[in-house]
Amino acid sequence: MVLSRALDLGMMRTEMTNAQGSVGIPVISLERFDSGDSARQGLSDELGQAFREIGFVGVQGHGISDEVRDRAYEMTRRVFELPVATKRRYEVPGSGGGRGYTAFGIEKAKDQDVADLKEFWHVGPEPVAYEGMLPNAWPEEVPEFRAAMLDLYASLRRAGDKLLTLVAMHLELPVEYFADKVEASDTIMRPLHYPPLSGQVGVRAAAHEDINVITLLVGSHEPGLEVLTRDGGWVPVTTLKDTIVCNVGDMLQRLTNKELVSTTHRVVNPPEPWSLRSRFSMPYFLHFNPQFSIETLPGCVGADRPNKFPVPITSQEYLEERLREIGLLTTE
Repeated sequence: MVLSRALDLGMMRTEMTNAQGSVGIPVISLERFDSGDSARQGLSDELGQAFREIGFVGVQGHGISDEVRDRAYEMTRRVFELPVATKRRYEVPGSGGGRGYTAFGIEKAKDQDVADLKEFWHVGPEPVAYEGMLPNAWPEEVPEFRAAMLDLYASLRRAGDKLLTLVAMHLELPVEYFADKVEASDTIMRPLHYPPLSGQVGVRAAAHEDINVITLLVGSHEPGLEVLTRDGGWVPVTTLKDTIVCNVGDMLQRLTNKELVSTTHRVVNPPEPWSLRSRFSMPYFLHFNPQFSIETLPGCVGADRPNKFPVPITSQEYLEERLREIGLLTTE
């Protein structure tokens, strides 16, 4: 039986302040991960409660240094300042946007007719995790971009591994349950750019859920990200400088029979002065290995919890299905 005791715990909540006020969201610290079995179990319970209730959690003590984060943001800014024609030299046709540059007007949220107002660059593991994996595409014009991205990627991977260990504990699985299921995955980091939108009020990235297992977001610390609550309201989330955001993706939601929830979120155009300047963000989409079969965990099914996903699907099949829905893969 999946743990239920976390639902009865009083989770720590920290006020994460933004320009529109402050909203309380769950926050945990990975500094407690190595503080003994009891502390780690408590941490797992808190994470599990957050993932059940809202699907989002703030993470402190994540091990990402200010230097690594700031350098990644600086190099990202330099890359997106390149001329459009230069950036488009690094598009990788037929990859579903899996590597290199993706221009404005390409990706859209599921069931949306209008593309999101963003451009992005996809970075995967080096060396490649398996034969046939696409290599990264690095811009010659900003040679420092590669090292900056790979340093941040490595830091996020370490944090992601710890978070998956906590998820496994919460689900009463072996602590290393996820380790061999993500070690050869096409996990990608996405430096992205939302342009200034002077005088406009609207949505930069339409309401959507993430496809993958979990997402770690090294955010811009500016207004814009909003999470849909159970009562249908949108809650703004702006992280403090030392906090990253982690959320459940659809693959983990499917694996757990929707016990851990993949919550709808969006990026809106904030008020001035933030709307007058570019917004940069760097989500890290942690994936399963391509051939991993996403089959509902037995502990998440019961007499009062029928299996909502009785037909298994591999991670790669699911990814391709979803990429077609959002316009990154064309239907043949």
